[in-house]
Amino acid sequence: MIKILFVCHGNICRSPMAEFVMKDIAEKEGLANEFHIASAATSTEEIGNPVHHGTRNKLAQLGISTSGKYAVQMKRSDYQDYDYIIGMDNWNYRNMLRIAGKDNENKISLLLDYTDHPRDVADPWYTGDFEKTYEDVLAGCQGFLTYLREQGKLT
Repeated sequence: MIKILFVCHGNICRSPMAEFVMKDIAEKEGLANEFHIASAATSTEEIGNPVHHGTRNKLAQLGISTSGKYAVQMKRSDYQDYDYIIGMDNWNYRNMLRIAGKDNENKISLLLDYTDHPRDVADPWYTGDFEKTYEDVLAGCQGFLTYLREQGKLT
């Protein structure tokens, strides 16, 4: 089983979007049993809060539910518990390294590094543009799945 933790600042917009988009892709491709997928925050600001209404609404339009998801913070132990810890932007990346302590096993990366156009995932907290964030997240999740296949990690 491949264990993936998606991470953003508050765990209410981008990382839960990535969590549920990746779960949806895995389900549709018959790969759901191959993965354990979760998401977390680098900060404590939103801990215990539900997914932001913009993310919930965008995913609901696609028939994807986020029910039962509440923000949690990344822990140092997550580094050992997950195979891939994938952040949404460079600020997250620095904070993920701070939380993990170091990245000796090269588990920490950025979502859009798995695409042909590496960059930060658009942050709808500031832009209000959940469509653009979804496009970035979808491209990153699809690219990550392609990467796993190319690495021979999926059956």
